[in-house]
Amino acid sequence: MNATTLTATSSKLGACGSAIVMALALQSHPAMAQAPAHGQAQQTSSPPAANSAVPAHDGRHDFDWDIGTWKTHQKRLLHPLTGSTTWVEYDGTDVVRKVWDGANTGTIEADGPAGHLEIFALRLYNPDAQQWSISFTNSGTGALSQAVVGEFKDGRGEFYDQEPYNGRAILVRFSVSDITPDSCHFEQAFSPDGGKTWEVNFIVTETRMQHGPD
Repeated sequence: MNATTLTATSSKLGACGSAIVMALALQSHPAMAQAPAHGQAQQTSSPPAANSAVPAHDGRHDFDWDIGTWKTHQKRLLHPLTGSTTWVEYDGTDVVRKVWDGANTGTIEADGPAGHLEIFALRLYNPDAQQWSISFTNSGTGALSQAVVGEFKDGRGEFYDQEPYNGRAILVRFSVSDITPDSCHFEQAFSPDGGKTWEVNFIVTETRMQHGPD
């Protein structure tokens, strides 16, 4: 499912995404040793320790907070990149399930004036690249979309890809923000000019209904 399909089906683009990234810090403690020399105390200091590199963040648990059932409200711009200002709205549920560390799914069902939505999201973490990929499908296509790929920084997740839309190549941005234990927000935006300008075409707010299993 490409950007055209996502927009046409008004996909929720996965459960809100993102967990708050934990920063790891290291502290070094220089050792001090004392050795007696002929009855006198002689103080020596150990050579300065080499600077230890901060280990890479293990992002496999970035979405763990999202496991559970959410109430979702969605707004979709009907005709992106045309100057349209007509939006439609949907309300429904989003059930996020953990598959394993670094893999989870979201199942979205919602209804609104424009119809009924059934969306499935698959999120996978690549430990080598330290990035997430997010793909979507719906009951009408039966095929996974091209994935958006990215990561979380400072509590915000941003994921990108390049796709064809109405005969031209565009950039797609999926962002996750305003994350709390019981709410979150995400947006999808398109850029027709290589990222110079962005038009938001999908806005989702979610509130938690039930926590999922650990």
